[in-house]
Amino acid sequence: MRAFVAVAEHGGFAAAAPALGLSPSAVGKAVQRLEARLGVRLLARTTRSVTLTQDGRLYHARCVAALAGLAQAEAELRQGRGEPSGLLRVALPPLLGRAFVMPVLLELLARWPALRLEASFEARPVDLTGEGVDLAVRIGAMDDRASLVARSLGAQRRVVCATPAYLDARGRPDTVDDLAAHDRLVEARDGRPTPWPYVDADGAARSLAVDGRVRLGDAQMLAQAALAGAGIAMVPRWLVAADLAAGRLATVLDGVFDSPLPVNLVWPRTPYPSARLRAAVDALVERYGTERPWEG
Repeated sequence: MRAFVAVAEHGGFAAAAPALGLSPSAVGKAVQRLEARLGVRLLARTTRSVTLTQDGRLYHARCVAALAGLAQAEAELRQGRGEPSGLLRVALPPLLGRAFVMPVLLELLARWPALRLEASFEARPVDLTGEGVDLAVRIGAMDDRASLVARSLGAQRRVVCATPAYLDARGRPDTVDDLAAHDRLVEARDGRPTPWPYVDADGAARSLAVDGRVRLGDAQMLAQAALAGAGIAMVPRWLVAADLAAGRLATVLDGVFDSPLPVNLVWPRTPYPSARLRAAVDALVERYGTERPWEG
């Protein structure tokens, strides 16, 4: 197409050749291949001139517009490699996303004025490709790893805890079976209690089905309920680190309910990630590549 347009605009193969960086013969063969593929004659050739046929005039106008569009797209991509721009859609876990990921992304917005951000905060694993999400942070096992690129950000550790006053009144559980006599504060998703994973005496991974009078869909509210003395809760350690250090909460069954959840930065697998995606990934890896507050 470029050869054909150049010949039309320069009035001949020899005149078009320098502009294309090709020999006149190569230009002629390129146009011949195009005509053969289309099944029409685009140029009327004589020993003295080359002119457009009627089909050639129609096709030339389309080619000029198409090549201009390609040139604009290439310019935008080149610019995009240098400056992140456009809409970045991210899906984040509610607590970790608000506490740790959003500050980094807001710094990125301040640095790149052409960048826009749309963030959702959900505990469920989002279908990145199906929902048009550029980047997500996942906590837990990944079932769709084949379609995604994943960058590990360590693991989130959890604790089972209650107030010292509650434990003084109800007794400190020494075994997993002892928890049956306690008020367990349960995280629920879609109305279903989330089991508590643990490691038994033989080192095997187990899962404890839990239920109780209090079902909450938010880990921060679970921590608040535990602080209020309502029972025993399993929550991320980082969320209650200050309360544990101050003695407002105490852990129970240490080393038993200590099954870390993997934390991954994930995005759809593509050979050409956008500049905005690369910038977000680089910023998060730079901030949390080694020091991860959720592992404390």
